[in-house]
Amino acid sequence: MNAPVKPSKLIKGATGDWEMVIGLEIHAQVNSHAKLFSGSSTEFGGSPNSHVSLVDAAMPGMLPVINEECVKQAVRTGLGLKAQINRRSTFDRKNYFYPDLPQGYQISQYKSPIVGEGEVTVELSDGETITVGIERLHLEQDAGKLVHDQSPTQTFVDLNRSGVALMEIVSKPDMRSAEQAQAYVSKLRTILRYLGTCDGDMEKGNLRADCNVSVRKPGDPYGTRCEIKNVNSIRFIGQAIDYEARRQIGILEDGGSIDQETRLYDPNKGETRSMRSKEEAHDYRYFPDPDLLPLEFSEDYVAALKAELPELPDEKKARFIGAFGLSAYDAAVLVAERESAEFFETTLAGLADKVRDGKLAANWVINELFGRLNKEGQDIASSPVSAAQMAAIVDLIGEGVISGKIAKDLFEIVWLDGGNPRALVEERGMKQVTDTGAIEKVVDDIIAANPDKVAQAQAKPALMGWFVGQVMKSSGGKANPQVVNDLLKSKLGI
Repeated sequence: MNAPVKPSKLIKGATGDWEMVIGLEIHAQVNSHAKLFSGSSTEFGGSPNSHVSLVDAAMPGMLPVINEECVKQAVRTGLGLKAQINRRSTFDRKNYFYPDLPQGYQISQYKSPIVGEGEVTVELSDGETITVGIERLHLEQDAGKLVHDQSPTQTFVDLNRSGVALMEIVSKPDMRSAEQAQAYVSKLRTILRYLGTCDGDMEKGNLRADCNVSVRKPGDPYGTRCEIKNVNSIRFIGQAIDYEARRQIGILEDGGSIDQETRLYDPNKGETRSMRSKEEAHDYRYFPDPDLLPLEFSEDYVAALKAELPELPDEKKARFIGAFGLSAYDAAVLVAERESAEFFETTLAGLADKVRDGKLAANWVINELFGRLNKEGQDIASSPVSAAQMAAIVDLIGEGVISGKIAKDLFEIVWLDGGNPRALVEERGMKQVTDTGAIEKVVDDIIAANPDKVAQAQAKPALMGWFVGQVMKSSGGKANPQVVNDLLKSKLGI
């Protein structure tokens, strides 16, 4: 369990403070070319019912055959979540009748899931860190999709998703605010994308959350929970949880009780509404699937998958901090997305001196590149400035060929027109002036022309900045700032 909830995380009600208790079930579509028990394509966007085999359509006599790549992806995910990999797991039939479930049951895992307990460390915006426990991860097949908007009187069924492999990742009820839940989903999505086990595309429904929400007075036993089904954006997750907690508090403070039920979130109205009373496990009449043998792994099988895992965000963040002296915040920004981290790593690889310029490179990637991309609504994949170009700009600063100010002008040229940064500096005469004699003449001229300012700067050294500005202006911004500062300090006697 987490530490006691901070007062700021509590909700003020008419009868005192209330505490949210949140657990999430994340449904993550497995990255694989074929479905969990058939060879049909998992590609998104095909015409309705074009990716459906006889197995997916539940034709009589069709038997499921396990897709080993989906099993490997589940094990990789479990390892990435620091979770127990169960050497033996079984598939069960979860029985319910719905038009988009051709078999009349879903093949899932109930008593013996493929992955057991694990944990995710989550950093919050205020610098606080929480650990969210993972209860289990199991494999199951997705249902199809009902299409309601093509006819006023009929509902159509698209089975393209039917049989696609899902990982259901069930958290413990360790979250105490909507912000914590959002940060957890964001971190989990990042881990999955690093592992390559799920693309995390929430718009396509490849990652969606069922949010279990209850409220209680601090220190009381857990209250009755309601489950908000299939929330498909991190923003909506936060809104749905906040609304649902306040709805429950309102009912309890009016003397009512909470019914355990499944609800849906309507983002247009910003509210949850009742969908059905909550089923219990026995309502689904689970029993072992007679067509599928248990999954059994050797230690060597799991060890081989573990050896292939990429460096994950927490380890990468620690390495960036240790190797380059980055702040925890800057390192977290760089590792938040796999593509961002890869861009920074490629930039580092192009530096002449990583030790000298690693931190400088991080500053430029975060502040100049990411800042500009955000401003223009672009992502790292469409960046006009490549990692090689970024490394060249940082090299030029590190070598003293250009100043930070000139580098910003150079970055603008590369962003708009492209080109080799080193060649551009030569062609456009952008090198900073490091010739002490030439700079000294400019300094002397400005000091001679401004005796009143000299007296002021000598009385108040902070005013030396005016002289620095004048020298830089006179040199067209090309004078080496360090040389300018040293000369002015010497000549002004500061």
